[in-house]
Amino acid sequence: MIKAVIFDMDGLMFDSEKATYECYVEVLEKLGLSMSEEFYKTLLGKTLKTCYQLMYTEYGKDFPMDQVLTDVHELLNQNFHKDGVPKKKGLMELLTYLKENNYLTIVATSSGRKRVDDILSLANVTHYFNNSICGDEVTNGKPNPEVFLRACEKLGVQPNEAIVLEDSEAGIQAAHNANIPVICIPDMKYPTSEFESLTERIYQSLYDVIDYLEERK
Repeated sequence: MIKAVIFDMDGLMFDSEKATYECYVEVLEKLGLSMSEEFYKTLLGKTLKTCYQLMYTEYGKDFPMDQVLTDVHELLNQNFHKDGVPKKKGLMELLTYLKENNYLTIVATSSGRKRVDDILSLANVTHYFNNSICGDEVTNGKPNPEVFLRACEKLGVQPNEAIVLEDSEAGIQAAHNANIPVICIPDMKYPTSEFESLTERIYQSLYDVIDYLEERK
C-alpha cells in the first residue's frame, strides 16, 4: 500500500528548468558566452558539485561559476516574483487529492535549502508537504539513492510504501537504486529506453498520478 509520495521539484512540480536555462543564456551572453540546450540538459537532476565540474569542463577552470550561479538565481527569483512560479499541469489537483486522502508528502530535490523554501513559498504550496530534503543536506546526490532514502526516513515509511515522482534520468536512477517505484513525467528530456525500463509508468502530466493511486488503494 502506498502511504507516501516523494516529489522532485524543478521540472516536475514547476516549469523552472526552461526558465533557468533562459536565465543562463542571458547571464552568459553578458560574458560573451553561450549555452546550448543540449548541454543544459546534462545538468538536470545533478548535484551542485557535479554541475560545477561540468561547467568547468565546458567553459574552463577560470569560469566564474559562483558569480554566474548567483546572477542566474537572482534573475530567476526576480522573474518568479514578477510573473509567479510556473506550475506544471496537474500539480494543484494532485496535491489537493493527496491532502484529502491523507498521503504523506515530501519534496526531495538536488536544489539547496534556501532556494527550495523560497520557491515553495512563492508558489504557495508549502502547506501541502509534510517535509522536504534538499541537495545541501545529503552527502551524495542523485543518482545516488540517499536523498530518497532520507525522505522515507523523515516520513517514517519504508521504501516499498512510497512512490517517487521524477522528470530526470538521474532521479529515475536514484529512485531505482533506493528500490522505490518511480513515475516519470518528462520535462525537457524524455528518458532513454534504458531509464524508461526502470520506471513504473511514464505520464504526460501529474494529474495522471491520481488514477495510478486510485488503482492501488
